[in-house]
Amino acid sequence: MTEFDPPTESGSESGPDTSLAVRHAALVRVADGADRFGSRRDPDDPGDVRAMPMVLHIPKAEPPARSALLRAAATATAQVCLDPRVGPDGPWHDEYTAWLDARIRKVSRRARGAQWAAAQEVDGITATVDGASARVYVPCRLRDLDPRLRKLQVEGTDLPHDDGTDTPDPDALVLWVNAALDMTVGKTAAQVGHAVMLAAGWLPFETVERWFGRGCPTDVRLADDVRWAEATALGDDVVGVRDAGYTEVAPGSTTVLADLRSIT
Repeated sequence: MTEFDPPTESGSESGPDTSLAVRHAALVRVADGADRFGSRRDPDDPGDVRAMPMVLHIPKAEPPARSALLRAAATATAQVCLDPRVGPDGPWHDEYTAWLDARIRKVSRRARGAQWAAAQEVDGITATVDGASARVYVPCRLRDLDPRLRKLQVEGTDLPHDDGTDTPDPDALVLWVNAALDMTVGKTAAQVGHAVMLAAGWLPFETVERWFGRGCPTDVRLADDVRWAEATALGDDVVGVRDAGYTEVAPGSTTVLADLRSIT
């Protein structure tokens, strides 16, 4: 189960969210340029590089299921990218659009206890799926990252693979993770986050509108060699994430495939 309260239009107490089409159009532009992942240059100053922070809640005593945590990360990313606050009149608009215009990066961190509580105070959206929680934040320059997030650990924690839920959400966008790459949970969280952005950009607005109203549910599944080949063979019915190769995988590796047929 995904916990979500659909937001109302920015600046109003209720009524239709008329700017959703504009926010969707921004993701359409991202999807259109997905094959040019290496064409944008980074700023000369590393501190000016922009990234979307993600924080995964991984308690030490009772860590969550890996698949549920990845679903939470993917769902929270979609919710941020379609939230009224990233729209033209929203408080997140300038930082968000500046990030879309650069190389789209995400950096995931882990938190527990008081760190997780502090992370909730920073502007963002938390998604909770089957007891697993992830929070995704407004993109920013690395130099401007909130100190409450900067202190969190980036590496060093992983979770075992699991078979996922026995009762998948029929409204969920299905994401297939390339098992052959053996990515850490943090790396995979960033990849499924990018996959939902690309999928939303490829899907018709009416489909995305209904999906957003349902809370942007996702279903993350691990694909072995056989299942990955089957998914790849779906052609235009899937959209893939090709990684730039900064961490863990070789440049140009396809990390995640989003099944566009899975939501209507």
